[in-house]
Amino acid sequence: MLPEPPYSHGTQPRIGVLLVNLGTPDAPTPAAVRRYLNEFLSAPRVVKIPRIVWWPILNLFVLNTRPRASAQRYAQVWMSEGSPLRVHTERQTTLLRGYLGERAKHLPLTVDYAMRYGTPSIAERLHAMKAQHCDRVLLVPLYPQYSASTTATAFDAAFSCLAAMRNQPALRTVRSFHDQAGYVAALAQSVREHWTRIHRPDVLVISFHGVPRRTLDKGDPYHCECQKTGRLLADALGL
Repeated sequence: MLPEPPYSHGTQPRIGVLLVNLGTPDAPTPAAVRRYLNEFLSAPRVVKIPRIVWWPILNLFVLNTRPRASAQRYAQVWMSEGSPLRVHTERQTTLLRGYLGERAKHLPLTVDYAMRYGTPSIAERLHAMKAQHCDRVLLVPLYPQYSASTTATAFDAAFSCLAAMRNQPALRTVRSFHDQAGYVAALAQSVREHWTRIHRPDVLVISFHGVPRRTLDKGDPYHCECQKTGRLLADALGL
């Protein structure tokens, strides 16, 4: 067990809200991309090939060929503040911190973000929240639709971190929000704003990240939740 942070009796406990995104390399360089891909593609829920088969493929081929090309693509979208994913996640966190600060002034809240792969890690942020005396943490993976290869991996990382703690904070998780009214309304508003800038087309194509068909056959609900999001968005837009 890891040593517990200093504590004084009478210290007011806090509530932690931790947003979790997928992750990003620290820089648009082959070395940084290689570190990121190694962590990402080593996750057993992401690549379900037996490790004895996948390890040589990953280390002898993928990590020796893909980082350079991927780094060039990252460099094309890299912002002056850093990776777009990190920049926008930081902005979301700041906005949520302000929103909750205005509407829940009586609650001692700590709002932060973590990345499932790369930095800052989920373990790093959970330990930081514990050091700030958070005895309850809400974990919010920023994946609207649940999938074992995304949401579940974030849960795995959090549970693994807590497994090394003697005095664990209470942990609550948001599993998905694919059919939440606020999320669907935000999607619809985004589409309407785009239509006002250009014109309303004849067809709206709704695209989701792909996963292998066998994940659906094995019981992963991602496909079904994407279908429901699409249906609710179409209803909200009157299509």
